[in-house]
Amino acid sequence: MALEKTWRWFGPGDTVSLEEIRQIGVEGIVTALHWIPTGEVWPESEIAAVRDRIAAAGMRWSVVESLPVSEAIKLRSEECGRHIENYKQSLRNLARCGIRTVCYNFMPVLDWARTDLHYVNACGAESMRFDYDRFAAFDIHVLERPGAAGDYPAEVRERAAVLFAGMSPAEQEELAHNIIVVTQGFINGTVGDTADYKRQFLNFLARYDGIGPAQLREHLSAFLREVCPVAEEVGVNLCIHPDDPPFPLLGLPRIASTLEDFQWILSRYDSTVNGVTFCAGSLSARPDNDLPAMARALAPRIHFVHLRNTQRSGPRDFYESGHLVGSVDMYAVLRVLLEEQRRRRAEGRWDTSMPFRPDHGLRMLDDFGRSANPGYPLVGRMKGFAEICGLEMGIERSLWG
Repeated sequence: MALEKTWRWFGPGDTVSLEEIRQIGVEGIVTALHWIPTGEVWPESEIAAVRDRIAAAGMRWSVVESLPVSEAIKLRSEECGRHIENYKQSLRNLARCGIRTVCYNFMPVLDWARTDLHYVNACGAESMRFDYDRFAAFDIHVLERPGAAGDYPAEVRERAAVLFAGMSPAEQEELAHNIIVVTQGFINGTVGDTADYKRQFLNFLARYDGIGPAQLREHLSAFLREVCPVAEEVGVNLCIHPDDPPFPLLGLPRIASTLEDFQWILSRYDSTVNGVTFCAGSLSARPDNDLPAMARALAPRIHFVHLRNTQRSGPRDFYESGHLVGSVDMYAVLRVLLEEQRRRRAEGRWDTSMPFRPDHGLRMLDDFGRSANPGYPLVGRMKGFAEICGLEMGIERSLWG
């Protein structure tokens, strides 16, 4: 009983069409209404139009990624109440259109971070890399965030200073622009591509001054108490995405990085609708995360799966290494997920076929001639998709015939 085969599609402007995606063997699409401003209601008519377009291509809209949680909700600021009510209405509208899995994240300001968008591996393919020293150089010397130096050990500060001294002004600008704008712009980024983007970014960061992990946890807890009853009422599973990378950056709190974090989150509203997006790539960037053990512990509440691999090159350094090869024991993780699906089927749950998508991918072959969002080339993801499907079939046949 295989995981549901899904693929992230960024809408009509995506360079990979729905018709091409269907040829790959995809069953379900992962997408969102990216043009709706964060915090506003997703109209039922627009949800239905996207759903019907996907259906016309022979697939279904399986997962919303993401129905974004606004900064006002994360901060519990003035607009929070209105945005919460809009979020509830969007869940009702999605349910009426038959879409029952919604991924979201609770990362402040920065959705994900990489320092190199064109890291070349030994085979000549490109992926993305996170270098902690380089990120520190950005934070301390390029962005010049107040108090940034105090967040790094002395040896990291020293290496960051050397890196910064060796950067040209153009390289400094490229590093900042990639971190703040390029990696965020296609997924409801907080800062637009404007001349003063660094100042805007600093202003957003400053709004979290004095907010630590404990307070952000309470804000998430309040969000769950408010929206989960509606999710239960309409039959929608919510699934929080891990922090990426899963450790603190820019003085911002991280509250979805470890098994203990997720167990705490699930305990805040003890219902199946309060679940997890199991992102192997994000979680694997932290050496103390045992991914097969985490999958086993969280299995009944995993509603959506991102499968990719990273290769760690230091405690906080990693690069995206494809799907099967790297720091993740993908065989062990996938086996846990397949065993969970069989358990759900025996239990009679409606969500027996967890959707997975090949998360990110190496840029290779014809990908160099086609534009794509960072991490989302066609050929590299298709390679990962085929690898995961083959591994899945091997596990199923070896265990259950």
